[in-house]
Amino acid sequence: MPGNSFGELFRVTTAGVSHGPGYVAIIDGCPPGLPLDVDDLLPDLRRRRPGQSKIVTQRQEEDIPEIWSGVFEGRTDGTSIGILFKNQDQRSQDYSDIKDKYRPGHADFTFDAKYGFRDYRGGGRSSARETVCRVAAGAIAKKVLAQHDMRVLGYVKQIGHVIAAVADPAQITLDQVEATPVRCPDPAKAQEMIALIEDVRKDLDSIGGVCELVATGVPPGLGEPVFDKLKADLAKALLSLPAVTAFEYGAGFAVATSRGSQNNDAFVRGDAGKIETESNRHGGMLGGISSGAPVVCRVAVKPTSSLPQPQQTVTRAGEPTEIVTKGRHDPCLLPRFVVMGEAMIALVLVDHWLRWRAQCGT
Repeated sequence: MPGNSFGELFRVTTAGVSHGPGYVAIIDGCPPGLPLDVDDLLPDLRRRRPGQSKIVTQRQEEDIPEIWSGVFEGRTDGTSIGILFKNQDQRSQDYSDIKDKYRPGHADFTFDAKYGFRDYRGGGRSSARETVCRVAAGAIAKKVLAQHDMRVLGYVKQIGHVIAAVADPAQITLDQVEATPVRCPDPAKAQEMIALIEDVRKDLDSIGGVCELVATGVPPGLGEPVFDKLKADLAKALLSLPAVTAFEYGAGFAVATSRGSQNNDAFVRGDAGKIETESNRHGGMLGGISSGAPVVCRVAVKPTSSLPQPQQTVTRAGEPTEIVTKGRHDPCLLPRFVVMGEAMIALVLVDHWLRWRAQCGT
């Protein structure tokens, strides 16, 4: 099946299904000499893993990675990094009643249309559990970026009708994000979000929202001017994540009601004589190339499609029927999504940074 790899110079390939033995991630292109062990991967993996709070799925997966290659004596050796994750808490029987039914909002029908058959146990290859590989690869990418003073951070900006007040995305800290289980840096709105998630969970329903992602310290010059624009690769990366339905950066859709005189960011002479912009409506990218301002983007994440309430559907034969999805599912995907979004931002940035460095001969 094509489409299992992402990136050019920093390339990630994943394999596995949610109810199989486990997952494998292969990371090519990581510079040699980077200090790396399992403990470097665990913080982000713990932010992604299920069962971490009462407002997420209660599937119990510790997600302890096994590094099988690419690291020697605590440092990357320049060869492919192989990481293995073993599944431990599958309940495939939860899906036996729906193997011939199409779940609304899922890829069941489209998988059958493409391949002629599918793994019905939790969605098979399309399961969001695949993101455990991306988060591990993203943690490595973040380490490379940190060596060059770049940082990636995400947080929950909106759940349902509840919207956080964030004056300056570049000033948000990890401690602020992690202060509540919903991962919203606005404490008052975070409590409203938690209450909303609890309400929809009691109603056997789900709710969507918006994740905002910020990269700081990104130097000007990353990205290509035509097809491989930095914004285009960020959009592809984030839209490749399960449940993401929309992407915007900078002022985003607000530009539709703006005039050019309102939307343009004026250039100024900044600290140490550097050229900067007074504002950042361009989201850190001009012409698809980074400007040196914080890269700011947002994605909309749909409500969880798997619901424990009756929904109308059809069988593979087209017969009308009713479906109730059993299993353990997030009433809201946003709290666990944050680190997945960060991982994809980091993978794009490190890939473009390596391409820029190769192009400049540094």
